[in-house]
Amino acid sequence: MSMMHIDIAWKSLNHYGEELCGDKVEIYHAPDSDILVLSDGLGSGVKANILATLTSKIIITMLKEGLNVDEAVETIAHTLPICKVRQVAYSTFSILQIFHDGKAYLVEFDNPACIFIRGGKLMDVPYETREIAGKNVRESKFDICVGDMFAMVSDGVVFAGVGTILNLGWQWENVAQYFLECAQKNMSVHRIVASIAQVVDNFYMQKPGDDSTFLVAQAVNRKNVHFFSGPPEDPAQDEKLVHDFMRGTCKKVVAGGTSANIVSRVLNRQIITSLNFTDPSIPPTAQMRGIDLVTEGVLTINRALEILRMFKAQEGNIDPRILDADNGAAQMARLFIEDCTDLTMYIGRAINPAHQNPNLPMDLSIKLRLLNELADEMRSMGRRVEVKFY
Repeated sequence: MSMMHIDIAWKSLNHYGEELCGDKVEIYHAPDSDILVLSDGLGSGVKANILATLTSKIIITMLKEGLNVDEAVETIAHTLPICKVRQVAYSTFSILQIFHDGKAYLVEFDNPACIFIRGGKLMDVPYETREIAGKNVRESKFDICVGDMFAMVSDGVVFAGVGTILNLGWQWENVAQYFLECAQKNMSVHRIVASIAQVVDNFYMQKPGDDSTFLVAQAVNRKNVHFFSGPPEDPAQDEKLVHDFMRGTCKKVVAGGTSANIVSRVLNRQIITSLNFTDPSIPPTAQMRGIDLVTEGVLTINRALEILRMFKAQEGNIDPRILDADNGAAQMARLFIEDCTDLTMYIGRAINPAHQNPNLPMDLSIKLRLLNELADEMRSMGRRVEVKFY
């Protein structure tokens, strides 16, 4: 199992007045690598969206089937429809393939150069220029290590503010410096994308003059989280479950009052309940030595699951105020999103009679259903999930 994980986040701002974005991002998690493609179609709106979508889909499909970049680019050159106005079929693209063994492969055609940050410094990407199907592309092969960050942007980013706030636009050097400052603050890729999107939108005075896309990837160490919820069917298993749950150096989460009491009793550690009710719909959290997060059970898990689904549906572009809210559900969702690549769930099968009350809403009926949905949601987000029942 590779000890390296690739955190990925991206966001697009549509050209003002357009419903469709002329940029397109495609991501594929292959068994041996992660493949990221950013394409930018000529112009904006529907035509640009078609060009960018065809380009990114062709590239990602052919690469994941084991074909090489030359074949993908040749296919693009013979596939893209010709623009009746400009008489060209044109879409720029950037391809970054990060292998789990620490190798990277970068191909760029007419997009702004990839920004490469290592150890808090901007790094030059060594590349060669060659022609593929009449297109001059830049190709790079290099080694990466944990902590390396990559940012790919469309030209709408480097031209942000041109002719309005900035005479010559933001320019690549300024964009790279902004990413560097974010990296030096140890911001997560999702925070970086949200931050730069706000800056670009401000430069355009909330009326983007071009589609603007930001795609950020960072190689990180795998981050394990242990999650315990629900008492075992056999109370004699309490001690074994807790000892299994406490193994290893990782983040530890306990959800449910009964579960927290089991951990407290087995480890002889005090539970200190918070009196901070920032959201009346979410029960307060608690504290226990050695546990990173202690929450109520069903209500908190259900809301955390809603946040995770919102995060996935919006492709990571969730309102930061939702993710940063000061309640147990937001804290749980934030930990799963930003501090978890591998999740081990320790689930007790005992049924809490309170959850079977027919007067309670359906969302409160069965905790096991919620926990199974949580496991499925985390898997769909690219996390490795192992579930252990007791």
